[in-house]
Amino acid sequence: MFKILRDLLRYNKEFLLGTVLISIILALIVASFFSPYDENAIYVVAPDMPPSAEFWLGTTSRGQEVFWQIAASMRNTLFFGIIVAFVSRIIAIAVGLISGYIGGRTDQIIMAVNDTLGALPNIPILLLLVFVLRDQMTWFMLAITAALLGWTHDSRLIRSVALSLRQREFTRHAVFSGMRTPQILIREHLPYVMPIVFFTTMNNMIWAIGLEVTLSVLGFSDINRPTIGGMIYWANAHSAMVSGIWWWVAFPMLFVVILFLGLFMLAMSVNEYIDPRSRLARMGA
Repeated sequence: MFKILRDLLRYNKEFLLGTVLISIILALIVASFFSPYDENAIYVVAPDMPPSAEFWLGTTSRGQEVFWQIAASMRNTLFFGIIVAFVSRIIAIAVGLISGYIGGRTDQIIMAVNDTLGALPNIPILLLLVFVLRDQMTWFMLAITAALLGWTHDSRLIRSVALSLRQREFTRHAVFSGMRTPQILIREHLPYVMPIVFFTTMNNMIWAIGLEVTLSVLGFSDINRPTIGGMIYWANAHSAMVSGIWWWVAFPMLFVVILFLGLFMLAMSVNEYIDPRSRLARMGA
């Protein structure tokens, strides 16, 4: 894994640029832990101040400094994406490896469930759940619910690799040596799917963060917890653009675009690395 990362950083400009963009976001998140204000406190600074030497990115109508609010919001938004990606990766890996290795009727049943869930519209389902369980639907529960809906496509990609791996000679040797199925899947097959897992993790985080921003802007999440979508929600509630407080909307959108671009470049560069045709095309073959 470390060799792959080293090669990507050395030979792939997109991966390097994506790493730089994500590093900017991570630096901002680290800065959030040194904020002089509580992230939920309001009217701690003069409201509606434009960007200046004192307030780098200006202040909001709620008396919050935009820079520190973005730092805290980006931390929570990225954490939401990480939770969704982590939980959904565990499900996708388990489903994909088990279905592809065991095959037969087990594979048919698992893929039938997988395809059924994959056909469901995610955003309407989440909106319905949030509307019905408004008082009980916490920020963490929303992340878990999104994770339970965001693994079906990726499990099929992992399954396709597992179908090939079960025919390999080293798999037969592992079976003949007495290794159990969990040992084969974890020790022998899992390392081969890790590049795909990394690629799908980046894509899943983009989807999860976009989902969180959408739901927060619409007011269907915990708007009192600082997130990028929550910042835009409060800006709209105070008619920031109409009032000329453009920095309240522009800077959160700028940083979420940086985050999206960073994750997208990481995902595309890893996809190119694991696709032999893309690597040959880059070399001019």
